[in-house]
Amino acid sequence: MSSWLCALFLALALSLSPLALAQPAPRALQPLQVVAFDGGWNLPIWAAQRQGFFEANGLSVQLNYTPNSAALITGLFDGKYQLAMASIDNVVAYDEGQGEAKVPDNPDLFAFLGGDSGLLAVVGGPQIKTIADLKGKTLSVDAMTNGLAFVLRELVVRGGVAESEVTYVRAGGTVNRYRELLAAKHEATLLRTPFEILAKERGLNVLTSAETLGPYQGTVGVARKGWAASNEAALVGYIRAYKSGLDWLYDRANREVVEALLIANIRDMTPALAKRSYDILLADKGGLARDAALDLAGIRTVLQLRSKYGTPQKTLTDPDKYIDASYYRKALAK
Repeated sequence: MSSWLCALFLALALSLSPLALAQPAPRALQPLQVVAFDGGWNLPIWAAQRQGFFEANGLSVQLNYTPNSAALITGLFDGKYQLAMASIDNVVAYDEGQGEAKVPDNPDLFAFLGGDSGLLAVVGGPQIKTIADLKGKTLSVDAMTNGLAFVLRELVVRGGVAESEVTYVRAGGTVNRYRELLAAKHEATLLRTPFEILAKERGLNVLTSAETLGPYQGTVGVARKGWAASNEAALVGYIRAYKSGLDWLYDRANREVVEALLIANIRDMTPALAKRSYDILLADKGGLARDAALDLAGIRTVLQLRSKYGTPQKTLTDPDKYIDASYYRKALAK
């Protein structure tokens, strides 16, 4: 018998051996559809996808980008998405019946991890130098009664411009507002890092930031209570992978790769701007929440703004009503 036939029979015999037959099948990954606004605040997800952290926790995560908060919320209730990364004000708005989109009665949204402090700045066109210059001008927001519109309204009022002296229009998420501001379709808007950096590079002006409001809870992880109760392992795995992504991002040895992720995922991002964005998003203080924990003081600021601007008007004071940190605690338990 020729040597190649012997080799073939030997390979077949080994493939049918008890040891080969006993090898376990690869673990099936649970698919998760996650929705978020497009931007640098998604770095932990991009990192977890790149490094295989989701797969290590039994998940296959698809990140989808939403044009506005209404589409994000309705997608959660329609079952199109299982999880969202969005402003906690959206959770409060819909749980309190103050959201713009039509959703089922008794919505069950809650926040399960903290993402950032909003990373918010008011940005005006080339001729707008101060908040006072906004009198008589048009400002854009994602949605009129939820999202981060209340932050912009409060910052404008604190800058000495009355609500009656400006006009607010809907323009969708940060990316779209940034594009429309560049196109001079309105005079100012609220942008999130790194888009205020990109805007300033193109001759626009940063007028003020939301840091003047004190602690503020911006992005959070959002889920429905019913889904979470039936998919605890998946939610805990997502939090673990997200936190692993954060740890990898904050490892300074990975800086060049992180900057490359920003360039690859954000239009108009350049190597120089990626360095500046990294310094803000991954600063030792501020930026992305390093521990992914919810900020109760920051949530109280969100509730104060909604108590002031939300309709129908309600006095909201209890952060615990809108969060469930039990999944976070399980994810980080040793």
